[in-house]
Amino acid sequence: MASGESSKSAESESAFNLFYTEVKAIEQVDSVLTSKQQIDRLHRPGSTYFNLNPFEVLQIDPDCTMADVKKKYRQLSILVHPDKNPADPDRSQKSFEAVNKAYKTLENEEGYKRCKEIVEEAKTRTEDMMKQKRKQLKKEGKPIIIPEDDTEQYKHAVYVQTCKLFADLERLRQEREAKDMHERKNFSWN
Repeated sequence: MASGESSKSAESESAFNLFYTEVKAIEQVDSVLTSKQQIDRLHRPGSTYFNLNPFEVLQIDPDCTMADVKKKYRQLSILVHPDKNPADPDRSQKSFEAVNKAYKTLENEEGYKRCKEIVEEAKTRTEDMMKQKRKQLKKEGKPIIIPEDDTEQYKHAVYVQTCKLFADLERLRQEREAKDMHERKNFSWN
C-alpha cells in the first residue's frame, strides 16, 4: 500500500509540475508584451479610466513588494519609451507618461497606501454585492450560486469595481480643481 501511495504522490507531483510549468509559460508570454502591444494596451478603449489604476498600468498585483514595483516600472518604461519607439512618438510619449505617473504614485508610501485602500474597498463592495445577490436568490427560492463564486468572475468583479472607484476619485479631483479655478478667477476679479 505504501508503494501505491508513493506512486499516486509521484503522479500528483508530476501533474502539478506540468500545470505549474504551463502557468509560468503563460505568465512569461503575458509579461513580455512587445513595445507596440504595451503601447496599444495603454491606449485601448477606456484607457483614460484603466490608466488611473497604477497597478493596472504597471501590470502588478496590489500585494507586490516595492522591489517588484520598481522592476516592473523599469521594464515597462524601457518598452514604451519614445526613444525606443520612433515610429509612434506621440502614443509612446503618452504611454511613457502613464507608466511614470503610475510609478510615482506607488513609490510614495502614502500614494501606495491609498491605492491599496481603493483595491480593498473594491473587494469589500464586491463581497457586499455578492451577499445581496445571494440574499435575493434565497428570497426568490432559487439556488444561491452566483457567477462571482468562480474565482475568475470574482477577480473580474473586483477589477471592475476598482476601475469605478479610481474613476470616481478622478472625477472628484477634476471637480475640485474646476471649483478652485473658478474661485480663484472670481477672487482675482474682486
